[in-house]
Amino acid sequence: MTRRPAPGLLLAAFGVAAAGDLVALLADSGPGHAVLKPLLMPLLAGYAAALGGPRLLIVALLFGWGGDTFLLFDAEPAFLAGMGSFAAGHVCYLVLFRRYGDIQRYAAYGGGAGSPRARGAGLVSAYALALAGTVTLLWPDLPADMRGPVAGYSLLLTAMAFGATTLGATAAAGGALFLLSDTLIATGVADWPQVPRPDFAIMITYIAAQFLLARAVLRTGADAEPRPVEVTSGSVPAPR
Repeated sequence: MTRRPAPGLLLAAFGVAAAGDLVALLADSGPGHAVLKPLLMPLLAGYAAALGGPRLLIVALLFGWGGDTFLLFDAEPAFLAGMGSFAAGHVCYLVLFRRYGDIQRYAAYGGGAGSPRARGAGLVSAYALALAGTVTLLWPDLPADMRGPVAGYSLLLTAMAFGATTLGATAAAGGALFLLSDTLIATGVADWPQVPRPDFAIMITYIAAQFLLARAVLRTGADAEPRPVEVTSGSVPAPR
């Protein structure tokens, strides 16, 4: 019988690959980045699988791997394919958030001022304004054939980032970092001035985002799993 790899070993391998990829970017090593980047999400998916994580989380991470791989190619069709793969991953995350999330959690953000309903409404407004502002500012500078796909993807990405708040602070941070990472990519497509080492900034925020989202889903999913009922002598087990 084949034994599953130890989760700790897979997590360590993910950490090594992530560090190596970031070093490769800083060293301007294109071949190093091309080799290490496609290893990241399969290793993280393997870690999730070794812990018995939800299959949909593994699928979401593998869609991330597809997006990572497509974006290695400097061509518009590959960029659109990568965007589509990431979009499919966001749909998977949204289903997971609906399955394991608690919609009341987002009301905890924004400090202690006001009622939970008001704080929740404020968070919704903040994400909506971020979406509207980003798309409005980017729109004139995007290539005409990219405007529709970027706007549609931005809507789905923002929905995912907001939905992540229903799993708590760890997932919320992951969603916000994913939003930041992809916004940096979009500013590059729009040919805006870039932060220093934009490739490094994009990857470090993306790697952290996927890791935080995976950890939050794994933890919340484990907490949500029904525990087996202990049957003692004379007791009648509940029907399934």
